[in-house]
Amino acid sequence: MSSFWIISLLIAVVAVADEQFSEPPITDSDRGHWAFQPLDLPMQTAVRDDSWCRTAIDRFVLARLEKEKLAPAGEADRATLLRRVCFDLTGLPPSLEMQDEVAADESVDWYERLVDRLLASPSWYERLVDRLLASPSYGERWAQHWLDVARFAETDGYEHDHVRPNAWRFRDWVIEAHNRDLPLNEFIGQQLAGDELRPGDESALIATGFLFCGPDMPDINLQEERRHTFLNDMTATVGSVFLGLQMGCAACHDHKYDPISQADFYRLRACLDVEPLFETHPQFGLVMREKSPKAPVSRLAIRGDFRRPGTIVEAAFPRIANLSNDSIASPSNDAKTTGRRSALANWLTRPDNPLNTRVLVNRIWQGHFGQGLVSTPSDFGVMGGTPTHPELLDWLATELPRLGWSRKRLHRLIVTSATYRQASHKRREGEMQTHFLPAPSPTLLQSFPRRRLDGEMIRDALLIASGQLNRQSGGPGFRPLLPKEIVRTLLKDQWPVTGNTAEHRRRSVYLFARRNLRYPLFEAFDKPDANASCPRRNISTIAPQSLLLLNGDDSVTAAKRLAESIETEPLTDRAAMIDLAYRRILNRRPTSEEQRASSEFLRDSNSTLTDLCLALFNVNEFVYVD
Repeated sequence: MSSFWIISLLIAVVAVADEQFSEPPITDSDRGHWAFQPLDLPMQTAVRDDSWCRTAIDRFVLARLEKEKLAPAGEADRATLLRRVCFDLTGLPPSLEMQDEVAADESVDWYERLVDRLLASPSWYERLVDRLLASPSYGERWAQHWLDVARFAETDGYEHDHVRPNAWRFRDWVIEAHNRDLPLNEFIGQQLAGDELRPGDESALIATGFLFCGPDMPDINLQEERRHTFLNDMTATVGSVFLGLQMGCAACHDHKYDPISQADFYRLRACLDVEPLFETHPQFGLVMREKSPKAPVSRLAIRGDFRRPGTIVEAAFPRIANLSNDSIASPSNDAKTTGRRSALANWLTRPDNPLNTRVLVNRIWQGHFGQGLVSTPSDFGVMGGTPTHPELLDWLATELPRLGWSRKRLHRLIVTSATYRQASHKRREGEMQTHFLPAPSPTLLQSFPRRRLDGEMIRDALLIASGQLNRQSGGPGFRPLLPKEIVRTLLKDQWPVTGNTAEHRRRSVYLFARRNLRYPLFEAFDKPDANASCPRRNISTIAPQSLLLLNGDDSVTAAKRLAESIETEPLTDRAAMIDLAYRRILNRRPTSEEQRASSEFLRDSNSTLTDLCLALFNVNEFVYVD
């Protein structure tokens, strides 16, 4: 037999094998993986020194430390803790007024009252609405975490990177949802099925923009291919964001490591499949609005190829995570939609869902400590990380529904804990503050992990330190000036500069998010490109970071404006000017040695206050939080 006929026969055999659908069963070994175990309220382990503990969180952490024969670090000083919690909850440094208040407050509960203000408790709104949260600083900060996960951008990506004129409405919805503390179960539900769960509610309709945040190629020749690619991305994102499973691997074949079959992938995809898929609302852009109770026929794509439809699949939840064996009911006779997405949302937000609650609390923990209790926040599968504190993770996961799915109550629980309030280093007995023991592993939570600010926080801190920050919130993204060498790489009219220059000084979350172009400062400090969901940003140390802080327009302009502002203050001497520069930039007063060195620097005829401010913007302490 010739080689031609042999190859033809092999192709035919493979084709027949592809058509014969076979799905591997879920085994007891599969269900033995920690993430697929049912949620269970763990017993709090007894600890030897309960006096250190402020919340239930601390008992879990201390039990682990005592097991390792370690002791927690002492509490951070007030100035450090103030700066930490302000950046953490609002993305902005503490104001001079807040620094003065905390320094003068001798009561023991100053920190709890500060947290209430930052989290915008009702009593804080009544007393201090014009002081810290005149603009929605909390939502503007924590929305950015979610926008990274949602792969938010205001353009399509790919070659032409066309603008999505109304994409900013989803960004504003996320910010507003955070600020009004929309319960997390509703937050998830509206993004998956707002049109079904709250018909007629424009806000809920905007929320479904989550499903369309990813890249798209609307002018592709084959619209069937566009639909297939987009649904695959949508399904993979839902799997990773809400279940912590890398389901995208199963679009072409059964998952190599996790108990997720190709049929599991296409069953989940069927939950999201509607006709038409791409509906452009004149005000809100792409949204999900189902108009018929008749579901499209969903088929498995053989080897992921949309041109090779395989067996028909019915919408269903991933078997490995469906411990309650829930199913999706057929729509009633008077139904206006299939109800599949609302069924998915309700299943995901069941208090006993083994994955979603763990994933949610782990993301919030990561937002506070830089690393989650599980180090791979979108991969709880076999190849992902294992929990450093499994009992704490499950306790938080079971606590979240008891807190009414309130993210702010969960934030408060975390940031008032002794674990969070620790110093970032533990000093050797009898040594000066500048000499520290080597930092222990962050997984043990023996001290607070020192964290670098991201690019958006650095830019906002430059603006607020120099008195330039424009607190205008919401609306279309603004486009500041870009270096000419970057503009030359763009297609025509891809970055029309916003005419109102005052908008150039708005918070970074409102800076126009082009998928194929990141603002230089953000790119240098590891902002993701939004082509895929980003569960955790990289933290690199590269030369362009120093170059941009030393020579970039953002820092140079901020230094000039701050120096001008200080020089107009009615200050008595040079020492007072130095003191104010430190407080505006580093949020603390200078030490006597720093005061002396700064005075000597300014006595040099070639050095100016602008030079000193620029130097302070370039010290590690400005871009790191202890």
